[in-house]
Amino acid sequence: MLGGAGILLSAAPAQAAEVSYKTECIPPAISGMPPVQGTTKVEITAPAEAKVGDEVEVVWKTVEAASKNPDVLDLDKDTVKPTGVIKVGGAVTATLNMEGPRQNPPIPKNSPMKLPDMKGKLKLEKAGEVTLTPDKYNINVSKPMSTDTKCSPKETVAVGATIKVTDGGGSTTSGGSTSTSGGSSTSGGGTSTSGGGSTSTSGGGSTASGGGSASAGGASGGGGGQTDFTGKEVAVQFTCQSPGPASITSKVTINAKKSGGSYALTVKTAKGVMNSPAPLPAGALKPSMAVKIGGADSGTVKVDGPANSAPLEQGKPVDLPDMTGTYKPGATGKSTLSPGTLTINVSLGGSPIVIPCQVKGSVQASLELDTTAQAGGAAGGGDTAAGGGSGSGGGLAETGAEDEGALRALALVAGTVILLGGAVFTFTPWARLRR
Repeated sequence: MLGGAGILLSAAPAQAAEVSYKTECIPPAISGMPPVQGTTKVEITAPAEAKVGDEVEVVWKTVEAASKNPDVLDLDKDTVKPTGVIKVGGAVTATLNMEGPRQNPPIPKNSPMKLPDMKGKLKLEKAGEVTLTPDKYNINVSKPMSTDTKCSPKETVAVGATIKVTDGGGSTTSGGSTSTSGGSSTSGGGTSTSGGGSTSTSGGGSTASGGGSASAGGASGGGGGQTDFTGKEVAVQFTCQSPGPASITSKVTINAKKSGGSYALTVKTAKGVMNSPAPLPAGALKPSMAVKIGGADSGTVKVDGPANSAPLEQGKPVDLPDMTGTYKPGATGKSTLSPGTLTINVSLGGSPIVIPCQVKGSVQASLELDTTAQAGGAAGGGDTAAGGGSGSGGGLAETGAEDEGALRALALVAGTVILLGGAVFTFTPWARLRR
């Protein structure tokens, strides 16, 4: 019994002291957020003693992550998966890859991150003291879409645990080989290596070579008994705010159908106008545009498109649906309609991510109409709502965007993360994204 107790005692895990170190975390590219500084607290446990040739299990317990879950989205149960790296030093020089299960309790907004323990196995091939020092780590969130936050030390990190390795007669080598308990993320996550798994890119906007689905013929006047008016296809370059693509180039066509004194507008963009910034579930992405009114009339008309009906693959071209709205003229004469600010809303279950894309440079009018002023019409610079009502404080103005590019955020809040299926994990508040 005493002998058995002695064996158990020698194999007992070392009581490692808590290690704290300054950390820099890189949020998912799609968030558009800058690096975040914080402090990570880790406890490393491993056998206090072992023999050459033994393969021991090392456990990384995250006592405190660099920051809380931001005040944006609640993280669902079992959606968070950590991976990390431990530096092995002393008698053995190597790196040990660590991995935890996708296992966590629900994590409310603005509350501490609760990460499962990570484990890894280390084979000891040389006698002496072996030190274990926590290093970089990665946090993968699977919903509403798979995203990774990469964290790395910004100062020298103290040793977290030490193993005394005795020579049991085995051969000695100059370096310790390591094995991991895994390394690949699951449930939508890309492979995580050395603590920095795959990242969601913000997707640069691909340029469409042209050809909207509308006729390219000249714009028709609004005289006579004509009710359908086909606009001409015009090329537009948009400059987008992060986390959207830097720019989007597309051909846009504005068509109108007269009904009484108002016009039902349909705005079409070219196919493959942009690449999807991340894997998005159905219903996560919606476009809208502020059509600019010129000529005899003035102001903007908001047109909206429906959400995507099918899931979108990261990096694959996205065809924006037709956007519709109602234009009620506020002046009599020849009025022009031109493409204005394009807004992309992404909703993954929390606050929507709004990506405004402003028109860069001048753009030609797509359609010219002979209009007759209507009560409550658009003249005077007021925004005409999609339902046909007017008002200087319409939906576009609420976004705080400028006159030409005010576009309300595309709703992106999918319960399965609003844009990320539930919650994109980053370490800082998303005030900028809400902007």
